[in-house]
Amino acid sequence: MSRVAGEPEADHGGPQRDPPSLGLTPLSRIRLDELLREMLDRVGDVVASRERLRSLLNAVVVIGGDLELRTVLQRIVAAACGLAGARYAALGIVGSDRQLSDFITHGIDEDLHAAIGELPHGRGVLGLLISDPSAVRMPDITQHPRSHGFPPNHPPMHSFLGVPIRIRDQVFGNLYLSEKQGAAEFTEDDEEIVVALAAAAGVAIDNARLFALATRRERWVTAAAEITAALLGKVRRSEALHLIARRAREVADADLVMVLLYDDAAGQFTIEAVAGPGTVTPGLLGAVLAAADTTFVDAVTRPQRMLLDDLRGSAPWPVPMPDGPAMVAPLGGSDVLHGVLIVGHGAENDARDDDVVLLSSFADQAVLALERAQAQDERELLVVLADRERIARDLHDVVIQRLFATGMELQSTVPHTTRPEVAKRINHAVDALDETIRDIRRSIFELRTPVGASLRTELHDIVEAATEVLGFRPVLDTSGPVDSAVPDDVVPQIVAVLREALANVARHAKASTVRVTVRAAGDQITVIVEDNGVGTDPALARGGLVNLQDRASDLGGTFEVRRGEGGGTVLHWRVPLTG
Repeated sequence: MSRVAGEPEADHGGPQRDPPSLGLTPLSRIRLDELLREMLDRVGDVVASRERLRSLLNAVVVIGGDLELRTVLQRIVAAACGLAGARYAALGIVGSDRQLSDFITHGIDEDLHAAIGELPHGRGVLGLLISDPSAVRMPDITQHPRSHGFPPNHPPMHSFLGVPIRIRDQVFGNLYLSEKQGAAEFTEDDEEIVVALAAAAGVAIDNARLFALATRRERWVTAAAEITAALLGKVRRSEALHLIARRAREVADADLVMVLLYDDAAGQFTIEAVAGPGTVTPGLLGAVLAAADTTFVDAVTRPQRMLLDDLRGSAPWPVPMPDGPAMVAPLGGSDVLHGVLIVGHGAENDARDDDVVLLSSFADQAVLALERAQAQDERELLVVLADRERIARDLHDVVIQRLFATGMELQSTVPHTTRPEVAKRINHAVDALDETIRDIRRSIFELRTPVGASLRTELHDIVEAATEVLGFRPVLDTSGPVDSAVPDDVVPQIVAVLREALANVARHAKASTVRVTVRAAGDQITVIVEDNGVGTDPALARGGLVNLQDRASDLGGTFEVRRGEGGGTVLHWRVPLTG
């Protein structure tokens, strides 16, 4: 019977043949098998290493595929957890105080986070990498001498691997891995691959930080350009400062921004502009702070930019302030310091040195706003003063001279008048012209008074304030160069004297009319307060009247109280203008 092609021959019961020995003894065949198995194991290790390298490359691509810093950090933690086969992973960022300022975790859900509570600060085993930034690997973290245990609700952890992350030879933070899956502890290969990941992570973090810095710089430059554009038009100081505060708050994503102007003579800050929550803005605007009581006074006296750890405790603020850090940039220009720009962040935010530098550049725009607004105000003031000087000159050289001439002509006609009633009317007209001339001269003095705060203005304000208390408005008569001739150290004394005199009238006089006369003539200034009240006994002077006497004596002047000719009381206070 024929055999089908390819079919093996049938076994007819003959003797079995052994496979060919290739000339090897049994002992040599055993050794060959061992070598084959070792080769297969090494091939498996090579394949595994190749896969881990591929995973490492994929992880590097993943963590470098985003420039948002928080996202990059989260990807680094997840990649480290996958590469080392860890159940839990974390990245602790080391702050300037050499403690953990932030802690990004992987493998722990939000509920467990909340149950654990406060995040670690970098003490115990976690602090090993802070004090000595080098890789740490241990089989059981709980057995280490520096182990402080875990807080309540914390998952159990034993095997541990820690690797520092460096950026330009500076430690940015540390990678912490725990609970090796499928093995009792992390291997040397795990350590090497996580070290390699940490090196790539440092580059990715640096790129993300540089991108964030460039983005912030662009925002500050855009805001500065907006401020500059706004200054090209007509601007007022208050409007410019409020615009600066609003834009600084938007760009810095801050809780509160304030512009404080500094008065060197008084040694105090005045809050001129505020951008922040409605709960603090009304109480802050216009508030005055003693510079010596603030921790940021050096920013304006040296000057220098500063980074405050606690805004709330930096000054005696009139309202409760938000807690957290703050940046302070001096406002100065033309060798004259104007104040400070303060940007306050919330407690959950952080202020960086880079941000302080950017804020300083932005603060220069605030200086331009101050200088340009001041220049505009000065130009407008010069226009007003020039116009007032022209009016005063015309009144003096033309109007008064014509009135004086008219009065002289009227007086010259009196001897030629035969009717007494005509002469009387002419004399009344001359007296009216004299009074008009005195009023015009008073107006000339006021026109030549500097615009803004002046002694005349303060006297008017005091009289207006006394109107409500007295029930009627006192008559105020000022004459002579009250604003230009009175020394600065005498002005507060005059103001205090008038307030005290009007207060005495309100308390004791029961008057219905009061006349206040302030006259600067020769080398002295005189304040006279007359009322039609019940009068007073000069011998019984006490309290406020004694204070008036002391003020006059301190300035080398005189003070007297007497009864008025028609009743009431006359206060007569006089001090020299020189010496």
